[in-house]
Amino acid sequence: MDGEDVIEILGNKYNADILDAAEEPKSAQEFSDELDVPIATCYRRIEELTDAGLLELHDRPLSDEHRRIKVYRRAVDAITVRFDDGLTIDVEDRTDVANKLDEVWRQMSQG
Repeated sequence: MDGEDVIEILGNKYNADILDAAEEPKSAQEFSDELDVPIATCYRRIEELTDAGLLELHDRPLSDEHRRIKVYRRAVDAITVRFDDGLTIDVEDRTDVANKLDEVWRQMSQG
Protein backbone atom coordinates (compact mmCIF):
# COMPACT_ATOMS: atom_id res chain seq x y z
CA MET A 1 0.00 0.00 0.00
CA ASP A 2 1.39 3.39 -0.90
CA GLY A 3 1.36 6.50 1.25
CA GLU A 4 -1.55 8.12 -0.54
CA ASP A 5 -3.71 5.05 0.18
CA VAL A 6 -2.82 5.27 3.88
CA ILE A 7 -3.74 8.98 3.96
CA GLU A 8 -7.06 8.28 2.23
CA ILE A 9 -7.94 5.45 4.62
CA LEU A 10 -7.00 7.49 7.70
CA GLY A 11 -9.07 10.38 6.34
CA ASN A 12 -12.27 8.33 6.39
CA LYS A 13 -14.45 9.19 9.34
CA TYR A 14 -13.82 6.98 12.41
CA ASN A 15 -10.82 5.07 10.96
CA ALA A 16 -8.16 6.96 12.93
CA ASP A 17 -10.29 6.73 16.09
CA ILE A 18 -10.71 2.97 15.67
CA LEU A 19 -6.96 2.52 15.14
CA ASP A 20 -6.23 4.63 18.20
CA ALA A 21 -8.66 2.58 20.30
CA ALA A 22 -7.23 -0.72 18.99
CA GLU A 23 -4.11 -0.63 21.12
CA GLU A 24 -5.81 -3.35 23.14
CA PRO A 25 -7.85 -6.06 21.37
CA LYS A 26 -11.54 -5.17 21.02
CA SER A 27 -14.66 -6.40 19.30
CA ALA A 28 -16.68 -4.34 16.84
CA GLN A 29 -19.30 -3.83 19.54
CA GLU A 30 -16.67 -2.52 21.96
CA PHE A 31 -15.38 -0.05 19.33
CA SER A 32 -18.95 1.01 18.59
CA ASP A 33 -19.79 1.57 22.26
CA GLU A 34 -16.52 3.29 23.15
CA LEU A 35 -16.40 5.60 20.13
CA ASP A 36 -20.14 6.12 19.61
CA VAL A 37 -19.90 4.76 16.06
CA PRO A 38 -22.97 3.09 14.55
CA ILE A 39 -22.34 -0.67 14.55
CA ALA A 40 -22.87 -1.10 10.79
CA THR A 41 -20.38 1.70 10.12
CA CYS A 42 -18.00 0.15 12.60
CA TYR A 43 -18.04 -3.17 10.74
CA ARG A 44 -17.37 -1.37 7.42
CA ARG A 45 -14.48 0.60 8.89
CA ILE A 46 -12.98 -2.51 10.49
CA GLU A 47 -13.12 -4.28 7.13
CA GLU A 48 -11.48 -1.31 5.40
CA LEU A 49 -8.70 -1.10 8.00
CA THR A 50 -8.17 -4.86 7.93
CA ASP A 51 -7.99 -4.93 4.12
CA ALA A 52 -5.39 -2.16 4.32
CA GLY A 53 -3.28 -4.16 6.78
CA LEU A 54 -3.61 -1.57 9.54
CA LEU A 55 -5.93 -3.64 11.74
CA GLU A 56 -5.88 -7.40 12.21
CA LEU A 57 -8.08 -10.13 13.58
CA HIS A 58 -6.53 -10.98 16.92
CA ASP A 59 -8.76 -13.70 18.33
CA ARG A 60 -12.22 -15.31 18.22
CA PRO A 61 -13.18 -15.85 21.88
CA LEU A 62 -16.58 -17.03 23.08
CA SER A 63 -18.95 -14.29 24.20
CA ASP A 64 -21.04 -14.50 27.35
CA GLU A 65 -23.80 -15.83 25.08
CA HIS A 66 -21.44 -18.63 23.92
CA ARG A 67 -21.03 -17.22 20.41
CA ARG A 68 -17.72 -16.60 18.70
CA ILE A 69 -16.89 -12.93 18.36
CA LYS A 70 -14.06 -11.37 16.40
CA VAL A 71 -11.57 -9.30 18.37
CA TYR A 72 -9.30 -6.88 16.49
CA ARG A 73 -6.12 -4.99 17.28
CA ARG A 74 -3.78 -2.61 15.50
CA ALA A 75 -1.33 -4.25 13.14
CA VAL A 76 0.92 -1.19 13.31
CA ASP A 77 2.65 0.68 16.12
CA ALA A 78 2.98 4.01 14.31
CA ILE A 79 2.22 5.86 11.11
CA THR A 80 4.44 8.87 10.43
CA VAL A 81 3.63 11.48 7.79
CA ARG A 82 6.40 13.87 6.69
CA PHE A 83 6.44 16.68 4.18
CA ASP A 84 10.20 17.42 4.11
CA ASP A 85 11.05 16.23 0.55
CA GLY A 86 7.55 15.61 -0.70
CA LEU A 87 5.00 13.40 1.00
CA THR A 88 6.62 10.51 2.90
CA ILE A 89 4.66 8.03 4.96
CA ASP A 90 6.29 5.43 7.17
CA VAL A 91 4.23 2.60 8.63
CA GLU A 92 5.84 0.83 11.57
CA ASP A 93 4.56 -2.71 12.02
CA ARG A 94 3.59 -4.00 15.43
CA THR A 95 6.58 -5.06 17.50
CA ASP A 96 7.34 -8.60 18.58
CA VAL A 97 7.12 -7.50 22.22
CA ALA A 98 3.56 -6.24 21.70
CA ASN A 99 2.64 -9.48 19.95
CA LYS A 100 3.99 -11.54 22.86
CA LEU A 101 2.06 -9.45 25.39
CA ASP A 102 -1.09 -10.01 23.36
CA GLU A 103 -0.47 -13.75 23.40
CA VAL A 104 -0.33 -13.63 27.21
CA TRP A 105 -3.61 -11.63 27.19
CA ARG A 106 -5.24 -14.24 24.95
CA GLN A 107 -4.15 -17.11 27.21
CA MET A 108 -5.46 -15.30 30.30
CA SER A 109 -8.81 -14.51 28.68
CA GLN A 110 -9.33 -18.16 27.72
CA GLY A 111 -9.03 -19.05 31.34
